[in-house]
Amino acid sequence: MATDPGLRRLALRTLLAAFRGTTPPQWAVQLVADGLAGHTLFGFNIDHPEQIAATTATLRAARRDVLIAIDEEGGDVTRLAHATGSPYPGNAALGAVGDVALTGRVYQAIGAELAAVGINLNLAPTVDVNTADDNPIIGTRSFGADSARVAEHSAAAVAGLQASGVAACAKHFPGHGATVADSHYELPTVDVPLDVLRARDLPPFAAVVGADVKAIMTAHIRVPELTGALPATFSRAVLVDLLRGEYGFTGAVITDALEMKGAAIAAGGIGPAAVQSLAAGADLLCIGAQVDAALVEDVVAEIVAALDDGRLDLARVEEAAARAEALAGWTVRSAVDPTAPTDLGYAAARRAVRVEGDLAGLATPLVIHLAASSTIAEGRVPWGLGPHLNGTEQMQVVPVEADADALLRRAGERPIVLVGRHAHRVAGARELIEALAARHPVTVVEMGWPSRWRPAGVRAFVTTYGASHANGRAAAETLGLAV
Repeated sequence: MATDPGLRRLALRTLLAAFRGTTPPQWAVQLVADGLAGHTLFGFNIDHPEQIAATTATLRAARRDVLIAIDEEGGDVTRLAHATGSPYPGNAALGAVGDVALTGRVYQAIGAELAAVGINLNLAPTVDVNTADDNPIIGTRSFGADSARVAEHSAAAVAGLQASGVAACAKHFPGHGATVADSHYELPTVDVPLDVLRARDLPPFAAVVGADVKAIMTAHIRVPELTGALPATFSRAVLVDLLRGEYGFTGAVITDALEMKGAAIAAGGIGPAAVQSLAAGADLLCIGAQVDAALVEDVVAEIVAALDDGRLDLARVEEAAARAEALAGWTVRSAVDPTAPTDLGYAAARRAVRVEGDLAGLATPLVIHLAASSTIAEGRVPWGLGPHLNGTEQMQVVPVEADADALLRRAGERPIVLVGRHAHRVAGARELIEALAARHPVTVVEMGWPSRWRPAGVRAFVTTYGASHANGRAAAETLGLAV
């Protein structure tokens, strides 16, 4: 049976889709003309600024107020600079600097770059309070482990970004920072009383609501006291009672990607997840990155079926679509002429570097890059000191496979600089670092989330609070090894 055209258009108005390639396929453009709220751009959509601008212009020709979203957090999560690494430090570095005005300027500069290529919705900033050193998905995306500091910087980031005419989307409500599981792969649980959540995780969300954030993204996490067995994305107690009722948020609630296992498995598929999200109070549904026309139509059909069989109330879906349209309308009204980017990010990254110990005698070291995996959120973006070194020899090893004796022979009389990312939780890294430091001058550069662990015997421990291009250059400059 054919889908009612009016209901199809209503369902489309609540969806953020995606497409492959650097040119929008015809089906993606046609869906915008048919009412689709918008598309999210990923690294595979990005080549160079002129190409991005052409992509967004093509989508906007189908409908002027289309939402064009991206995850451009700066730091370790970048789409615009996925081929090289971001020219901006991420939140952990900005939190370490502690200059709230600087955070606002960095986010305004990021917003200006997005506006210049026609992107009007940034799925940032991450405002989670990272209280778990072993958090596999937040880490350096957070402004820190102190709730008050995170709240201050979160509000500044939102204000800066929106001053550029780009809508901000603070994430991940009600707080993903205490998890030790990745919601891309499973449903993490934060099993704490609500008063702990209010004191530890929720103040940054109160701060961004106070800063008039235009959107807030849900977390695919379980908080048993609030959500029972389901993720927060499917919880009316979280999205309506807590976020809207208690915290007074009136903007658009956007879901994290519904293809993520934390949502899709809990619901039984992306279509059912869309229905449950809408019923719980979400307004704009991110389907995910692996999207084609057939998937969009499947999700639409599921929403329409739910309207027919009573799982969804028509007024609820109309409310969601209206909020999505209000968000799009704000981006049209708030568009500003973007300012030219500067070296602001590199200067900020230099201010974030922290040195414990003595960096003397590093003129000609052997630089050893400790291989580490990337999260789905980060993607395979280059990181490290590689492009910034002044001809210094460097090599990469897999810590669990490395031979300390062979590395010492290669170093000879030269000191060793070990560059890692979350080294405290990379298999074999602790043992390798301490084995080398026991017999040789070793400096460690930590470019991930800094744990409390400090390796025994090292001459110095350098923390960059991130692995962006800007962080890498700052580290090389601090070591005296920059080009």
